[in-house]
Amino acid sequence: MITVSKKWIRLIGIVGCTVWMASCKQASDAGVKSSSYAVMQIEAADKEFSSSYSASIRGRQDIDIYPQVSGTIEKLCVTEGQKVRRGQSLFIIDQVPYKAALKTATANVEAARAALGTAELTYKSNKELYAQKVVSEFSLKTAENSYLTAKAQLSQAEAQEISARNNLSYTEVKSPSDGVVGALPYRVGALVGANMPYPLTTVSDNSDMYVYFSMTENQLLALTRQYGDMDEALKNMPEVELRLNDNSVYNKKGVIESISGVIDRQTGTVVARVVFPNESRLLHSGASGTVVVPSIYKDCIAIPQTATVRMQDKTIVYKVVDGKAVSTLITVAANNDGREYVVLDGLKAGDEIVSEGAGLVREGMQVK
Repeated sequence: MITVSKKWIRLIGIVGCTVWMASCKQASDAGVKSSSYAVMQIEAADKEFSSSYSASIRGRQDIDIYPQVSGTIEKLCVTEGQKVRRGQSLFIIDQVPYKAALKTATANVEAARAALGTAELTYKSNKELYAQKVVSEFSLKTAENSYLTAKAQLSQAEAQEISARNNLSYTEVKSPSDGVVGALPYRVGALVGANMPYPLTTVSDNSDMYVYFSMTENQLLALTRQYGDMDEALKNMPEVELRLNDNSVYNKKGVIESISGVIDRQTGTVVARVVFPNESRLLHSGASGTVVVPSIYKDCIAIPQTATVRMQDKTIVYKVVDGKAVSTLITVAANNDGREYVVLDGLKAGDEIVSEGAGLVREGMQVK
C-alpha cells in the first residue's frame, strides 16, 4: 500500500508540473499577443466626406392670391396645376358695378372740368372789372376762391376716376409671376373679398426651387474655419445633392446660396438655402427631402477612428516612438463619415501611430 501511494504521488507531481509549464507558456503567449498592435504611417491625401440634412422644398416664390375688390366670381381662367405666365388672367370677378362706378367717376370729371372752366372765366372777368374799378375787391376774391375750389374739385374727381378704373382692373385677377397654379377652393358664383380667410389660389414659381435645411452651430463653425470665412465658404463650397422622399437622387445638383447669420436661440441652428434648377418640374413646393453636403479636404491627414480615444471633449492618439506608445492630443474636423477623422492639428505626415485598439494601449507600453 505504501509503494502504491508513492507512485501515485510521483505521477500527480509530474502531471502538475506539466500543467504548470503549459499554463506559463499560454500566459507568455498571451502577453506577447496583447502587446502587439497594428500601426500605420501617416500620409497626406485628399479626402471627401458628406453630411446629410433633412430639408424642406419651396418654390422660389409662393404667392398667395387675394382679390383686391369684393364680388362674385364670374369666370375661372385656369385649372389646378396649370403653368401660367406673369400677367395672365386667373379669375374674373363681376364687373358690372365697377363699370358703372367708372362711368359715374368719368362723368364727375367732365362736370368738374366744366365747372372749372366757368369759374376761370368768372375770375378773369372779375379781374378785368376790378382793374377798371367796376367791381369790389370782395367780388374779385370770391371769384378767385370759386376758381380754386373748382380746380380742387376737378382734381378730386380725377382721383376718383383713377380709383374707379383701378377697381375695375382689379376685377380681373392676374398672376403676379410665372409659376404653377395651386388649389382652387373657390368656384364660379362664390362671393370673395380682400378680407377672405384663405387665398383664391397660390402661384408657385418653381422654375428654380429653394431647399432649406438647418445646421448646428458647431457645423457652422467648422465650415467657417475650413474656408476661412463665410463669404469664401459660399463662394467655394462644392455643389450639393438632393435625395428625394423615395430615396432617389435628384438628377440636378444645387448650390448653397445663403446661410443665415443668426443662430436660433431655441434650436441652436442656422438655416441654409440651396437653389436647385427645376426644368422638369419634378420638385414641388411643400415637399421634403435630404440635402447631402460634401466636405472636401485637400492634402489632409486622415486616420481611422479606431486609432483614437475620446476623453470628454479631447481626442487622443498614440504615436509610436522607439517602439513605445506616446499619447498625443489632436484636433479633428467636425465632419466625418463614421470611419475616419480628418486631423487638423497634432499629427504630421511621416508620424507612426497605433491604428487599432487604441483604447487598450497605455502610456509607454511596448507596441512594436
